Amino acid sequence: MSASGFTIFETAIGPCGIAWGERGLLATQLPGYGERDTRSWLTRRRPDLVETTLPPPHVQDAMERIAAHLRGEESDLDGIALDMNGLPALNRKVYEIARAIPSGRTRTYGEIAGEVGDLGDARAVGQALGQNPFPIVIPCHRVLAANGKAGGFSAPGHITTKFKLLEIEGARIEDAKANGTPTLFDVPLSVAPSRRRR
Repeated sequence: MSASGFTIFETAIGPCGIAWGERGLLATQLPGYGERDTRSWLTRRRPDLVETTLPPPHVQDAMERIAAHLRGEESDLDGIALDMNGLPALNRKVYEIARAIPSGRTRTYGEIAGEVGDLGDARAVGQALGQNPFPIVIPCHRVLAANGKAGGFSAPGHITTKFKLLEIEGARIEDAKANGTPTLFDVPLSVAPSRRRR
């Protein structure tokens, strides 16, 4: 087994990618439009790694947890070790806050910016989340724009993928519905995804 590498694994929403090194995961990748797309996205992110079919036990455990989560099962993703070495301080702080959002809940870019403080505003938070190398493990899909609107999502499938992930988790945005503001749950999943990024 290699101390570093990447592999593709099947989930309920399609083939996901995962890359690892000696200190933890280096990246995860949501499905593209097939295994080849997923591999292409991941190798663009981590061109230094070689694909293998036999990841180490801690990576196999992470794969099983991610797959269970994407089936809608209770699954603890908090214990998955991530190697954030080399990431900017703002990104690390944003990811720490986003990782603490419980499954089925959401926060806004503005709320996270308030916690980050002087490091950045809502736009900077959105940019950091758009660079998230660990989607699902760092649940950037749980961060919305003001009034429950979807905001952006840079993963393959864009906003439609964000809707699907929140649907799997049973997320509800009651405050936005109460004041009549359309939310991402008022948009059918069959609608073509927005191409706008955060």
